[in-house]
Amino acid sequence: MARPVVAIVGRPNVGKSTIFNRIIGDRLAIVEDKPGITRDRIYGVGEWNGKPFSIIDTGGIELGDDEPILKSIRMQAELAIEEADVIVFMCDAKAGVTSSDEEVANLLYRCGKPVIVAVNKVDNIGRSDHIYEFYNLGFGDPIGISGSHGTGIGDLLDAIAENLPEQTDDEYDEDVIRVALIGRPNVGKSSLINAILGEERVIVSDVAGTTRDAIDTPFEKDGQRYVLIDTAGMRKRGKVYETTEKYSVMRAMKAIERADVVLVLINGEEGIIEQDKHIAGYAFEAGKASVFVVNKWDVVEKDDKTMQQFEQKIRDHFLFMTYAPIVFLSAKTKQRLHRLLPVVQHVADQHAKRVQTHLLNDVISDATAINPPPTDKGKRLRINYATQVSVKPPTIVVFVNDPELMHFSYERYLENRIRAAFDFEGTPIRLFTRRKSDEG
Repeated sequence: MARPVVAIVGRPNVGKSTIFNRIIGDRLAIVEDKPGITRDRIYGVGEWNGKPFSIIDTGGIELGDDEPILKSIRMQAELAIEEADVIVFMCDAKAGVTSSDEEVANLLYRCGKPVIVAVNKVDNIGRSDHIYEFYNLGFGDPIGISGSHGTGIGDLLDAIAENLPEQTDDEYDEDVIRVALIGRPNVGKSSLINAILGEERVIVSDVAGTTRDAIDTPFEKDGQRYVLIDTAGMRKRGKVYETTEKYSVMRAMKAIERADVVLVLINGEEGIIEQDKHIAGYAFEAGKASVFVVNKWDVVEKDDKTMQQFEQKIRDHFLFMTYAPIVFLSAKTKQRLHRLLPVVQHVADQHAKRVQTHLLNDVISDATAINPPPTDKGKRLRINYATQVSVKPPTIVVFVNDPELMHFSYERYLENRIRAAFDFEGTPIRLFTRRKSDEG
């Protein structure tokens, strides 16, 4: 199920990125005391009182300025507001209510969504009286916070959690394989959906960015039910928001969240570019089963080594996803199209696979016998046992005498041995190391 979305908006330099980083517990957004530094929407995941949510940090809104970069920031913020379920309207206690704040408030009145006014830079008791003038914005009780000191963040999160919509169960049965298609614009996502379905169910155009929103298309093939989730093509950061193209990465992120299998489309004619790695990274970070689909293979000049060379390029560029199978096809001519769905079904099965504890421990026992665990400063890592705690993706906890002794290279070795024993093709494996006494 997709998480509800919280957007942090406000004029420039009120501390949005600092608050964003405090909520997600990571310094993901650039923080600099200079207006306009956050130029793209940045996404993270937060949780409070057992309620998870996606959160968007936005560039500052300056409604009266026509500089191209400020127009772009404003459009990004408007798109964030459009996507959000709850909006945190950030203001500055030191500056008081400014004309820019009032303009942002006018924009937010029209959205019809819950708005929480967070007054930042309440860094001392003397400034706490400054929050009262923010009642004039008309959104109820303002919450005084300090991004630099962390005060008031709990109150802000309480207010966010109270306003989050209830998460609903997914509308599809458990046996339906949900497949999201992602990739930069014009790689042929809509054409591929039409080719799979055998009919024109999605608008196809040569204009990049024709698909404006995620579109669900259920169908059945050979007794297996699927839902194809098409998404707008992900443009390179900085080129994402053009006035002619109301495009949102968040929609694609939502599609990835809802999917069991993600098809990462690559343009076989153009080859791999850096943006393809960023796009694939979204699927990896979300822990989804993935398949690389090299489209437009019909127009590639080929000899008997072309496919093997292209496959090697994918492996070299996507070292973090060596587990993902690769399918070469042409949506236009339907060449090799019949190979795709069997691969999708196979990786979906691996993504949901659960391995019995005794079999898992047999493999780990063999692995440690062949290649004993490392030592550090005279102490040797001792693996007591392992157990799979969840699926989608397969998540394994390894209980050891001291987690500090688990070197990432040995963790990778164990993962490779587990893959070799149980397949797990197409899915990431999450491996966590815990001290044996942590079990309870």
